[in-house]
Amino acid sequence: MITLPLAGLEVVMLAAVRIVAFLFVAPPFAHRGIPATVKAMLATALGLLVMPRAVAAAGPEVGTVIASGTARFVGDLLLQVVIGAGLGFLVALVFAAVTSAGNLIDLFGGFQLAQAFDPLAATNGAQFSRLYQMSAVVLLFASGGHLLVVAGVARTFDALPLGTPLDLGALGAAATEGLTGMFVAALQIAGPLVAVLFLADVGLGLLTRVAPALNAFALGFPLKILLTIVLGVSAYLALPEIVGSLTDDAVGAVLEVGR
Repeated sequence: MITLPLAGLEVVMLAAVRIVAFLFVAPPFAHRGIPATVKAMLATALGLLVMPRAVAAAGPEVGTVIASGTARFVGDLLLQVVIGAGLGFLVALVFAAVTSAGNLIDLFGGFQLAQAFDPLAATNGAQFSRLYQMSAVVLLFASGGHLLVVAGVARTFDALPLGTPLDLGALGAAATEGLTGMFVAALQIAGPLVAVLFLADVGLGLLTRVAPALNAFALGFPLKILLTIVLGVSAYLALPEIVGSLTDDAVGAVLEVGR
């Protein structure tokens, strides 16, 4: 006969609920290509691993949750869902800068006309936005960035122990800062190429004024596509360093909420 300590089982459940809510929202685990069963199994295994850390951070308060009644335990489960989803949203905001940069390149390069539905991400996107998104996911797994994200969510049990209410003000401030950082990072990634494409549009407009007989509309699309492909290679080569920097920013944003 196997006997399980009720307090330990409670801690594992609370930790697993926070982690699974995080994994369903935060990249790269939020990708539709990862089955929900795998996410649930991974969250349970991580819950078992972080149980000693969670107990040490929460103290004796954790053991009193079940003794206080089922209603409080269910409330704590819902609280962990909110915390995990909120922290995952912060991570998603950071990595959304890569997709946003691809959308900017598609918009100014004329690729928005060729949008297609991505069944894995459940979003519509053109070529560069989908290329940047898939490349970021591959680079996260190839460089071990997903391990940093997992380590970050494990460290949240120190910054925000079980049983501690979530500071919605701190979460809102972090989300606002993350949204601002997403736009800034997207402009930093795609800004030089967008500036070149804008100058190309200005040049074509001046050429039309000088030589009205030229069909600038027909000439503009091939020229901008050529510039986008040629100059986009330099921005794409910098993507590994960008993803590494965004991973550090994501972990910092997650830990900042609990301070």
